Amino acid sequence: MNPLKHHSNQLTWLMGFLLAVFVAGCSGGGDGGTTAQPGTVGVSMTDAPACGFDEVNVTVRKVRVHQSSSASDTDAGWTDITLDPARKINLLDLNDPTQPNFALETLGESSLAAGHYTQLRLVLVPNSGGPPFANSVVLENTITEIPLVTPSAVQSGIKLIHQFDVGSGQRVDLLLDFDACKSIVKTGINKYKLKPVIKVIPFVLNGIEGFVDTNLLGSNVAVSAQQSGNIVRSTVPNTTTGKFFLTHLAPGVTYDVVITADGHATAVIAAVPVPSSTSITIVSTNLVPFPLQTSTSQSISGIVKLSTADDDVAVFVTAKQTLVSGPPVIVKSQVSSVIPDDPMGEYGYFLTLPIAAPSLGQYSTTLPITLTAQSAVVGEYSVEASATGYTNKSVNLGISAGSVTHNFFLDAVM
Repeated sequence: MNPLKHHSNQLTWLMGFLLAVFVAGCSGGGDGGTTAQPGTVGVSMTDAPACGFDEVNVTVRKVRVHQSSSASDTDAGWTDITLDPARKINLLDLNDPTQPNFALETLGESSLAAGHYTQLRLVLVPNSGGPPFANSVVLENTITEIPLVTPSAVQSGIKLIHQFDVGSGQRVDLLLDFDACKSIVKTGINKYKLKPVIKVIPFVLNGIEGFVDTNLLGSNVAVSAQQSGNIVRSTVPNTTTGKFFLTHLAPGVTYDVVITADGHATAVIAAVPVPSSTSITIVSTNLVPFPLQTSTSQSISGIVKLSTADDDVAVFVTAKQTLVSGPPVIVKSQVSSVIPDDPMGEYGYFLTLPIAAPSLGQYSTTLPITLTAQSAVVGEYSVEASATGYTNKSVNLGISAGSVTHNFFLDAVM
């Protein structure tokens, strides 16, 4: 059983899953500096929480690397890492970075010539018959495996444009951040399609570490690192200890750490620094973990309608709060679902949010960090609907008096 079963429906926020590729080279000299020595390309996998699933399965056949960003899958010049046999991986088994090896699963390696590279491709095995299926999802609190539709472009290789150099004998590490929450689109009743949303970031071991009160475990706790109201990284605490680790963060900047849980007010620790590519900033310990105030909840729900009818678009609805003398933060975000039997281009959303005031604390090296309730924003949210190719819409809504309904109409970008 997935040990994060009761946490996998949190967003992440972005709800959601990470896929890592790192390029590694052997150290060593050349022959008098006249001939470049090859490096080595290696592949690993990891993930972050997804939305409403107990399993998100993909079957990886190979990873490909090319020096040309325009190379097609049939062109010469590819360096392949082939998995033989192909490996089916439940990405949600890999989304606890507090586990050994930071939940990285090594897939293999291959020699890579020194040079400049601009394209990576992740190649999946297509579904054929089943169950079991090569690529599938299992909804939260169910056991039925539902096939995940992978378009032909995904099967020939998920194309990623990213430039990096491998020098003679050089080691270069990259991380493919595969966001499950934004990559899985519900297209009908028990119908799901993979539309990959992937970022390439440096693979380094740094980040922000802390603990939440173990009394919160079982309440779908989610922890995220945010900047200017945007989620950079998210995770869930260890299901036994409450430890969390937000890793692979850009060094030399600060982050706002946001902690949410069902039936509890939000907590924010502002301006947490990550000084370097190898530094780990501690914001709480197991002796004094972060608590969250209990809170009743209300909902904000409705329909998002697209001006151009399309049931194959990832539509997001996000609820934010702006704290007094503090940052704007995402409290909850959701990928909306196509409404069955409704006209094309209509998506439904339902966000359950706490009424109680969020708490804010400023980062300090002196622990514990004090959290203070932000009474001025009790029950107040800014709700935004967005979709690629459409103009974002937002509205301010209050839920102190009860649940509310609001519908969005998104205009296509001309």
